[in-house]
Amino acid sequence: MQSCEISSDSTDDPLSSGLRIHRQPRIVVIGAGLAGLAATKILLKNGFTDVSVLEASDHIGGRVQSVQHGKATLELGATWIHGANGNPVYHLAEDNGLLEHTTDGERSVGRISLYTKNGVAHYQTNVGKRIPKDLVEEFSDLYNEVYELTQEFFKNGKPVCAESQNSVGVFTRDVVRKKIMVDPDDSESTKKLKLSMLQQYLKVESCESSSPSMDEVSLSEFGEWTEIPGAHYVIPEGFMKIMELLAQDIPSHTICLRKPVRCIHWNYSAQHQEVITKSSDDNHNENNHSSQPVMRGHPIGVECEDEEWIMADHVIVTTSLGVLKQNHEAMFSPSLPEDKVLAVEKLGISTTDKIFLEFEEPFWSPECNSIQFVWEDEAQLEQLAYPEELWYKKICSFDVLYPPERYGYMLSGWICGQEALYMERCDDETVAETCTELLRRFTVNSSLPVPCHRSES
Repeated sequence: MQSCEISSDSTDDPLSSGLRIHRQPRIVVIGAGLAGLAATKILLKNGFTDVSVLEASDHIGGRVQSVQHGKATLELGATWIHGANGNPVYHLAEDNGLLEHTTDGERSVGRISLYTKNGVAHYQTNVGKRIPKDLVEEFSDLYNEVYELTQEFFKNGKPVCAESQNSVGVFTRDVVRKKIMVDPDDSESTKKLKLSMLQQYLKVESCESSSPSMDEVSLSEFGEWTEIPGAHYVIPEGFMKIMELLAQDIPSHTICLRKPVRCIHWNYSAQHQEVITKSSDDNHNENNHSSQPVMRGHPIGVECEDEEWIMADHVIVTTSLGVLKQNHEAMFSPSLPEDKVLAVEKLGISTTDKIFLEFEEPFWSPECNSIQFVWEDEAQLEQLAYPEELWYKKICSFDVLYPPERYGYMLSGWICGQEALYMERCDDETVAETCTELLRRFTVNSSLPVPCHRSES
C-alpha cells in the first residue's frame, strides 16, 4: 500500500456515451478510513479503475484503531456496531463471521453502559456512598422522560423558547430540576442525590455526543439524530477487521500511505495547465521529469506535502470534521463555497478519550458492570467545566469489560472535552495514579491496588 501510481489515459470512461470515447476519469479519494475505503470499493466495483487513495497516516482505518493486548483486542477508536437492523457494517460483520464469538454480554441495548446488558451499574458518590438501585431507576425514568422531550423540537417542529438558549443541556437541567424539586415524596437529601445524578448523566451524554458539554448541543436539531434499531455489537477480533474486509478487494497500489495532502486546487484552470506545459517545454532538453506532472484536461490538482502533484477529474474528501475545521482554509484553493464553510465551522466536534485500566484481580463485585461517578457537590452547578488540575472530575464512569476470559480484569473510562486534552498532557503513570485515587475515593477502598502493567504484543 506504499506506492502511488498514476494510471494511463487509455481506458474508456464507463460513463461515456457510445458516440464518444473518453479516457477513464481519474478519481482521488482522500482518507483511508471507513468512508474512504467504502467509496473506493464501490467505485472499483462499478468499473472505475483509475482510482487513488491518499492517506496521511501509516495505516488504514482512520478513527478505527484496534490494538492487541494479551488475549484481548482493545479499541482505541470505534468500538461498537450501533444497531443491527439495516446497518451495512453489521451485515458485513455477520456475513463474514466476525460476530461468532460475541457473547450475550457484549450485545447491549443500554444507553448508559454499552459494554454489557448483564449486571448492574454502581452509582457511587464522592463521599463513598452507593446510591440505591431503586433510586437510580427512579431517576433514570425521569431523565429518559425528559430526554424524549428533547427529540420533539426537531421531530415535531416545536418552537424553542428563549429560556432554553436552544441548548440540550440548559433545557434538560431546567426541566429535570423542576420535576425533582416539586416531588413531594422526596426528602431534601434524595433531591440532592438526584440533582447530582443529573450532572453525571449529562457527562455521559456529552461523551456519546462527542461534545465538550451538552450546553453546546442544539436543542432544535437534537432530534435529527436517530439510533439504528437493534443491539450494539462488539467485534471480539477488533473493529479493524471491518477495515481489512473493505480493503481486501482494493489493489495494494491504489492505497498510498504516508501521503498527506497540502492543498486541493479544485478549479485547476487552463491557465495553470498552460504555465506547467510551457515550463515543461522550456526545460525539455534539460530535464524531461517535471515535479509537476503535465496532464491536460484535468480540472483538479491535488498538491501533496511531499511536493508531488496528482491530477484528477474528481476528488472525494473523507477526512474527519476535526481535520476540516483545522485545515479547510489551507486545504482548498479556492476556498470552499460559503455554505460548506459555514457547515464546517458551525458543526461541533470534541475530543472523547477512553482510559483502559487493567488489574490483577477485580475489586468490584461480580454483578457490577460499571462504576458511575456522582459528585454530590456538583448538584447545583450550571457549567461542568474544570481547571486543568481537576481534569479527572470530567471522567463520567468506568465500564467493566466482559467477558473476563477475554479481557482479564479491565475497566474502560470515559472523558471528553477540554478536560480530555488536559489528560492527554499527562503521562500514563500520572493518569493511572489519578484514576486509582478516584476509584479509591468513590468506592471507599483505600487498599485498592494501582493498575498492573503488561507490555502489548
